[in-house]
Amino acid sequence: MITLTIAEIADAVSGRFDASGSDLTESSDVSGFVETDSREITAGGIFVAKRGDVTDGHRFVGAAHANGAALALVEHTVDVPIAQIVVDDAVTALGALASAVIARVKREGELTVIGITGSNGKTTTKNLLGAILSPEAETVLPRNSFNNSVGAPTTMLRVTESTRYLISEMGASGIGHIARLAQMAAPDIGIELKVGMAHAGGFGGIDATATAKTELVEALPESGVAILNRDDPRVAAMAESTRARIVWFGEHPDADVRADNIAVSREGTSFTVTTPTGATREVAFRVLGEHHVWNALAALAAALELGIDLDTAVERLETVTRAERWRMEVMGGRDEVTIINDAYNASPDSVAAALKTLVLVTPREKRTVAVLGAMSELGEFTGEEHDRIGLTVVRLGIDQLVVVGPEARRLHISAINEGSWAGESVYMETADEAFDYLSREIHSGDTVLVKSSNSVGLRFLGDRLGELFS
Repeated sequence: MITLTIAEIADAVSGRFDASGSDLTESSDVSGFVETDSREITAGGIFVAKRGDVTDGHRFVGAAHANGAALALVEHTVDVPIAQIVVDDAVTALGALASAVIARVKREGELTVIGITGSNGKTTTKNLLGAILSPEAETVLPRNSFNNSVGAPTTMLRVTESTRYLISEMGASGIGHIARLAQMAAPDIGIELKVGMAHAGGFGGIDATATAKTELVEALPESGVAILNRDDPRVAAMAESTRARIVWFGEHPDADVRADNIAVSREGTSFTVTTPTGATREVAFRVLGEHHVWNALAALAAALELGIDLDTAVERLETVTRAERWRMEVMGGRDEVTIINDAYNASPDSVAAALKTLVLVTPREKRTVAVLGAMSELGEFTGEEHDRIGLTVVRLGIDQLVVVGPEARRLHISAINEGSWAGESVYMETADEAFDYLSREIHSGDTVLVKSSNSVGLRFLGDRLGELFS
């Protein structure tokens, strides 16, 4: 974080300073990282004692102090000899501090903020754009998928006076969430990837999801740039809701940054990119999955807007070998068995895209195996969306389906009802049962996709299979 006095921090968060037996005063400087997990605190850091569903951060102020925290944001004073700023709500204070820091760095430095949202692809696009921009200048981007009311401002607070680019992932589970994040970050560029069924249960349907995602481009200034997916009609409609200049990406003929000649293999996805100037370049994109081409185009479009030349942007893009840990991560290799571990997140769109990729990258004479768990946060749409995935598995001609966990059992039943299969779909109650079954049943040359929502935990099953066949 930039260096601020305790008085400046207290003013930003509308809080009251309490020395609590520490040697610090209101004029003392603080510049360490801001964390909500006491285990992540480093010397000189700021600990935000937020209340959670399971525990209360105030219980860990002592641990944060022991790990070197210089200051704690608290909702009530704690009997620990650490400087404290008392606020009404710790999460609100975290956001207010982020907003103040971003505003100062923008005013005094050369910071450009790029906001990214969409039902799928945010983390991948963040990583791709980070790979392009980081060699250029100091770039701050989220760890993992830090994109909510806690993770996003924590990332924003990692900027320094010399940060040139801040990439901010903006997730939401309801109307108004992205608007709050955009108010903190004040983005100059907004990337809208896709409107899909992810978290639809929280939003109340896909139209409400579109409304929430539109909040990013609504927040852009007239001098800003909205980078929109021309292939997604709900994203395309967002052009009517922004003052910013529009840059389109996609496969559509009208896209400014366009992909043609897309070819998918186990080595990745190749395509030809065309830019608004008419320049073209062949791209050997090493991230698996045709659906990631949109993410690559969005990252390239943003890079071009930031003055990175096409050749340099593509060369840096081609250095990325995976979207993120547990996202289309290719493992295995022994006996020509390929494990695709894509079980960090799952929505109906991302599962369908991963299943399509499974078929495309598997040689015609080899078997496809899909290991699927539940898709969470779909609310009233849970049943019908799991039915739809079961039908998709059958219609794609996938050779073996292994469904894991009671929340996904309906998917198994739908596949059987659609295909009248005799053993092509099997149901396992637990990941351990699935591992034992797959250990026996995976054949030489098989390609195995493991896909589920993060909460189901099948990513660890994918790791075990990857290690078994490594």
